[in-house]
Amino acid sequence: MNSGVDKVPIPVNNLNYKAVWEECTDILKNNVNPETYNTWFTPIIPVGWQNEQFVIQVPSRFHYEWLEQHYQNIIHAALSQVVGEDVPLVYNVVQKDEHQTFIQPVAVKKNIGEYMGDDTHLNSRYTFENFVEGKGNQFAKAATLAVAEKPGKTSFNPLVLYSGVGLGKTHLLQAIGNFAKEKGTAKRIRYVSSEKFTIDFISAIQNNRTNEFSQIYRTVDLLLVDDIHFLLSKERTQEEFFHTFNTLHQKGKQIVLTSDRPPKELVGLEERLISRFQWGLVAEIQTPDLETRIAILQQKAEYDSIVLPVEIIEFIATNIKSNIRELEGALIKLLAYSSLKGMDINIELAKIALNDILSTKKRDVSIEKIQRVVCEYYTIPDDLLRGKSRKQEIAYARQVAMYFCKEMTRFSLKSIGLHFGGRDHTTVIHAVRTIENELKRGEKKVVDEIEIIRKKIEVAVL
Repeated sequence: MNSGVDKVPIPVNNLNYKAVWEECTDILKNNVNPETYNTWFTPIIPVGWQNEQFVIQVPSRFHYEWLEQHYQNIIHAALSQVVGEDVPLVYNVVQKDEHQTFIQPVAVKKNIGEYMGDDTHLNSRYTFENFVEGKGNQFAKAATLAVAEKPGKTSFNPLVLYSGVGLGKTHLLQAIGNFAKEKGTAKRIRYVSSEKFTIDFISAIQNNRTNEFSQIYRTVDLLLVDDIHFLLSKERTQEEFFHTFNTLHQKGKQIVLTSDRPPKELVGLEERLISRFQWGLVAEIQTPDLETRIAILQQKAEYDSIVLPVEIIEFIATNIKSNIRELEGALIKLLAYSSLKGMDINIELAKIALNDILSTKKRDVSIEKIQRVVCEYYTIPDDLLRGKSRKQEIAYARQVAMYFCKEMTRFSLKSIGLHFGGRDHTTVIHAVRTIENELKRGEKKVVDEIEIIRKKIEVAVL
């Protein structure tokens, strides 16, 4: 639309919306790879102008959220470049239920929260209500909620949450801030990553604004710092954070930190900081169990208005175990693959779409490792598992091992049988079906036992 020739401005509502979007797509094609474009931009339908806002339609809430989170800026930039001015964007999201299809308009929010601007930096999506609780995070959830209800008035100060990546530390951390903000339990709240804290501090030094920087961080009622391990070996920043911590703690203000490991293992952090981090409560978030993984996927599907068969959710939850981020990533990949191919989601499609993820999971699992873990669990010698003994306890352990070999490796049934004393594939099939039937009956002892062995195998291949 911009030819470079001066002309009388045309009201945006008078511009041909289809031509505008066509030019936008030309720009977008040059900014993303072809697969990304086909998956996320081809399904977009331009709708028109509405009160000088450009309206586009997307096939689901999931699609809208993905575009907003990952491509909002380049879509907005392309639209502004074509039209010649800053134009608000509105999505029409197609929502489906059992009886009808309807459109829900969603306005895109502009990014806020630059340094020295919005002083919370919180993401409103992270709440306690949409955090899926399970055995591995119950304690951490209870501790964060207690802190959110009474910041600085519990013995959990500081509160330190630690876990591996993608297990919900950031979600709980920001949920504290959003709860406190909504309920008014803290007035001045600031969420920041330790990396952002470091960048802001360096910028303050360069611009002679260290007093202003200190004033911002030392006058809050609730300080939420993500990934504190990023401060390792940054001596000047650690010094600043030490004084910030002391000032807030002495005033009875609440401090909550997250880390990828417990404070005592933060090698490269000053001892005086490590000591202070252990003054309050240190809570671990563990890997979610199968039930929690299923609940997380169900919640994600419901939130995005996506109908998924139960067997699909169970398939993903059973095969993706390491962290929530990877779990949701698998769901996103499956949905994207389904959209790209124009195919309904079923088990066969899921296996194809997630093949590379599942293959990576199976790559490092050997039959020998599975046999060793099973033998250790049941306290039987390795040679009996591969031998001819038909004693009930030996035969059952052998079936369990075969079951895990089928589930967790890429070996054929014939190859698995050969590793168990030259047994044929029908024996393996019988073993697998026996354990699957046991699990379907849902006897707690069996389910718990299989889950314990599964976790031990996963640990053995790390």
